[in-house]
Amino acid sequence: MEGINNSSIGRIMIRPADSGDEPPLRVMALHALLYCERLFYLEEVEEIRVADANVYAGRRLHLERVSLDDETPELRSFEVSSETWGLVGKVDAVRKRDGVWVAYEHKKGRCRRGDEDEPLAWPSDRIQAVAYAVLVEEQLGDTVRQARIRYHADNVTVLVDIDEAARQDLRDAIDRARVLSKSTERPPVTENERLCPKCSLAVVCLPEEERLAEIDVATAEPPRLFPSNRERHTLHVAATKARIGRSGESLLIETEDGRQKIAIEQVDSILIHGYGQLTTQALHLCAYRGVAVDWLTFGGRFVAGVSASPGRVQQRIRQYRALTDDIVRLNLAQRTVHAKVESQLRYLLRASRGDSAYRQSVQEPINRIREVLPKLDQVGSADSLRGLEGMAAKAYFAALPRLLSSRVDALLVPSGRSKHPPEDRFNALLSFGYGMLFALVHRTLLGIGLEPAFGFFHQPRSSAPPLVLDLVELFRVPLVDMPVVGSVNRNRWSPDNDFTIAGRQVWLSDDGRKKAIALFEERLNEAYRHPFTGQSMSYARIVELEARLLEKEWTGAPGLYARLRMR
Repeated sequence: MEGINNSSIGRIMIRPADSGDEPPLRVMALHALLYCERLFYLEEVEEIRVADANVYAGRRLHLERVSLDDETPELRSFEVSSETWGLVGKVDAVRKRDGVWVAYEHKKGRCRRGDEDEPLAWPSDRIQAVAYAVLVEEQLGDTVRQARIRYHADNVTVLVDIDEAARQDLRDAIDRARVLSKSTERPPVTENERLCPKCSLAVVCLPEEERLAEIDVATAEPPRLFPSNRERHTLHVAATKARIGRSGESLLIETEDGRQKIAIEQVDSILIHGYGQLTTQALHLCAYRGVAVDWLTFGGRFVAGVSASPGRVQQRIRQYRALTDDIVRLNLAQRTVHAKVESQLRYLLRASRGDSAYRQSVQEPINRIREVLPKLDQVGSADSLRGLEGMAAKAYFAALPRLLSSRVDALLVPSGRSKHPPEDRFNALLSFGYGMLFALVHRTLLGIGLEPAFGFFHQPRSSAPPLVLDLVELFRVPLVDMPVVGSVNRNRWSPDNDFTIAGRQVWLSDDGRKKAIALFEERLNEAYRHPFTGQSMSYARIVELEARLLEKEWTGAPGLYARLRMR
């Protein structure tokens, strides 16, 4: 099986004369095209590239290839380009054999096998070798009749003839690449399921999630789905006088308590609470390594966030086009609110299960929410939907304090929901948690290339991006409400030490913020079985999965978003 393991990226040096304002194509882009048209589109049009283990292994192979092969090339990592072909790239090696030049490509994986088990080149590897051969021919002014592909897993070399048929195949591939480059629609998921497990962009494409919607989950073999756990983690900086600098490829955090160095590979985002300082050098490192940075006030209010995701123009054009459709917006809003309200109802039912006194105390709010739930799918406008959502929220927050144990300190029991600012300790915990949730959703949307300011339900009446507010609704109950209620019932909070009182306003103290951050991160790392995929994954991954499923609403696979429910 062929793999995506070649990481050579040629420099763009010359514009082809016959392509107008179009930039030249990378030879590696043609490799992606023959592997999977959707992969080509994601990498070359939307400029989404993810370096996974296979990519890094390919890079190491190219650095070590001389020791892996007894043939020493005369020209290595030879940069080539052509105005005629409109291509640029960097061939692994070029060597003269029997007086003529031969282009060499090295591959980490195995070769393709013919009917008689003879070694053959994979189509994507072949077109890459052909492209490099014709570019070498033009660059050196000498005929190239052959290219060779070395498959190191098999320890075999496959010969590729550079004849007229090969040149025509190259022209056809270039023409197809130009057509796709001008399209605003992503190509469909490949029909060859065997290609997807080895593709580094499977976490963006989500091919198995799309296929899952078309198969019988009960009888089909479980596919390899979205990664279950985060490989890196969020760095929370809560110290009052913290300074985040750079030391090589590490972040250097300086506080009044000392200094700490953290490798950038361990960090997926930075969340600065309060007035911590971030140097320009550290910000550059974060941008280069794709690490998002968010700023929150000490009270948990989101201030700003940055991410180095590329422009991804076509991706956002599709988003704008979809979310200017009133029917699409209302449908997404109904499904989001339905998921939120149903989760609120299920949580109240679950928390009061087996305790008749609890159930009696929350029965009236439960009944009101049950009355609202079936009406959500029948409304004809977003305003009507907001009205029903407000009714359900009022009943829910009236019931929430009744889920607290009788042993909880009275100072931690709220009398209702207060937001801006919170007026009691319980609401201070909720507001701080909602702030961290907002920052998480904001950087997730930026990271996958969506525009947070263009949503489908919340109105753009404040600085808060509507799409972030929309997606946050799915996660308030599981990521904030449930952990806060549980932690209060377990007496994790000190009414005196963990909170600061300023008139009517209540904030978390330094110790309280540390506890709240730890509680939120603990919850993000907990596993939950997603009701659509049937796969257990961390809540942090579920947030990203739902954001990507939301984008699929307008990229060819609608109906997968907002199926998340509390059991």
